Amino acid sequence: MVYYFKSKVVDPPAFIYVGKDKFENEELIKYGWEEDVWFHVDKLSSAHIYLRLQPGQSWEEIPAEVVQDCAQLTKANSIEGNKKDNLTIIYTPWSNLKKDGSMATGQVSFKDPRKVKRVLVETRVNAIVNRLDKTREERYPDLAAEKEAMEKEKRAKERAAQLERQKEEARVARERKEKAWQRDHAYDDMFTDELVEQSSNQDRPADFYDDFM
Repeated sequence: MVYYFKSKVVDPPAFIYVGKDKFENEELIKYGWEEDVWFHVDKLSSAHIYLRLQPGQSWEEIPAEVVQDCAQLTKANSIEGNKKDNLTIIYTPWSNLKKDGSMATGQVSFKDPRKVKRVLVETRVNAIVNRLDKTREERYPDLAAEKEAMEKEKRAKERAAQLERQKEEARVARERKEKAWQRDHAYDDMFTDELVEQSSNQDRPADFYDDFM
């Protein structure tokens, strides 16, 4: 089971989700998206909270209000951390998570520790946690199928964008070719057979030069 939440401090609302237990956490680690950002209590056991970014949004530019919502939700979903004040919450892109066979279920490390940010939660804010809880939905998603469908749609968009780029490149190439032809043939009209004939002395009358003598 996966719990889904909406943070309505931004418009459109931010999409947050969390696995029910460590086994769901494994699935979320495996089938996360490039747009996902992972939140966890630092050095304590907690749920794995995921924020799905909007298209084109950078994980380093998440609004502070959304980070606060995710941090509060992470704290609330830690048995030990929920009881403590001045708690550090860490977050990083899903793509920075590292998982290998030697790790326990639900355990992860980081590919690049420099891509891990920290936020201090001084105390639990019930107003935030209660607001998020009111949006909670429980689902049993097929995470593998959802990721496959997302990647298929992304590939289709990339192919469409590539086709548009190719069409534009072909259009620009045609324009350049036409302009080059026009430049190379700009004076063609000055050398038509009629003009050449008019400028030739071959068929002029015998007394043509008399006017100049």
